[in-house]
Amino acid sequence: MSVFLFKRLITLIATLVGASIVVFLVLEILPGNAAQILMGPDASPEAVQALATKLGIDQPAMQRYWHWISGMMVGDLGLSYAYTTPVGELVLERMTVTVPLALMAMALTSVLALVAGIYAAARHNKLGDVGVMGLSQVGIAIPNFWFAILLILLFSVHLKWFSAGGFPGWDEGFLQCIKALLLPAISLAVVQSAILARITRSAVLEVLREDFVRTARAKGVSQRSTLWGHVLRNAMIPVITVMGLQFAELLAGTIVVESVFYLPGLGRLIFQSISNRDLIVVRNCVMLLAAMVVIVNFVVDVLYAVIDPRVKASDI
Repeated sequence: MSVFLFKRLITLIATLVGASIVVFLVLEILPGNAAQILMGPDASPEAVQALATKLGIDQPAMQRYWHWISGMMVGDLGLSYAYTTPVGELVLERMTVTVPLALMAMALTSVLALVAGIYAAARHNKLGDVGVMGLSQVGIAIPNFWFAILLILLFSVHLKWFSAGGFPGWDEGFLQCIKALLLPAISLAVVQSAILARITRSAVLEVLREDFVRTARAKGVSQRSTLWGHVLRNAMIPVITVMGLQFAELLAGTIVVESVFYLPGLGRLIFQSISNRDLIVVRNCVMLLAAMVVIVNFVVDVLYAVIDPRVKASDI
């Protein structure tokens, strides 16, 4: 197990280094000058150059890259150009909205998808299977921002059960915050659960055709006991893979839904920072999201070895 983890850790570190280089280079080739945008179009060249020197954006690219990486290693993400606030504080403030939203959406996705996928597989080619697959196809086809607007029209405008947008802040009460995040989480979970339900169904059906399942049934084990005791664990590897990717996607892809519900999350911070040419915020936020994706994939790899020891053995 130690060899398996060591190899995965080396891969994780190498991927993070590669991602940091790509993020830095991509943002370096973007047109525009942050100092010019902050000073305005009528600012003198001397004033723009003075601000660029103060912000450190006139330094060589290699020096700025090393300064950025070394700062991240000690928790110093720099100072926002537009907000004149430490980037770490901005990110932490917005993460208190984005992470709970992604966790709620992932929890809803997992429950809906696993129940629907297992139900459909247990009733293969029957009415229940056809109904679940039909609904999942509709769910995949619906854009989450459009579904979010429908939820606002129904539950906020007509029924008036929920607020149409905004976030009260965690100091206003836990239940109030969960209520504010519920509709955004549902709008995100609909598409993700539709995809995961189809994958769960396929994985369960594949395991149901294995010899050990037929042997268990021949020994008199009930279908329910076989399904939950033997089939589900073996079918979870591809399902966990997709769940890990979906959670990473939920963390990185909430910008549209956050804009629809006017949530002060990480996605809206990135969007606003791009508009302000606040590249230091964009760079750190994108790197943070990339790191989350890599770490989630690392956790998924470790779960592989826990669920199926053959994965660990084949990698040693």
